[in-house]
Amino acid sequence: MSSFGENLKTIRTINKISQKEFAIKLNTTQQRVSEWECNKVEPSLYNIIKIIKVLNTSFEDLTDGIE
Repeated sequence: MSSFGENLKTIRTINKISQKEFAIKLNTTQQRVSEWECNKVEPSLYNIIKIIKVLNTSFEDLTDGIE
């Protein structure tokens, strides 16, 4: 079983985007991206939509394995 944060980090690293670059593309902070990846905070639906577009992925890929 995986978490949203783990899936996000995996997809981001596959796309070879640093947390800092990713944060800039999402108009947020590197700290916020880290919080998402560590499952400390969940992104808003608005940010999830932006994440999907920036990473060229699907909602299903981000949530795969989450129960």
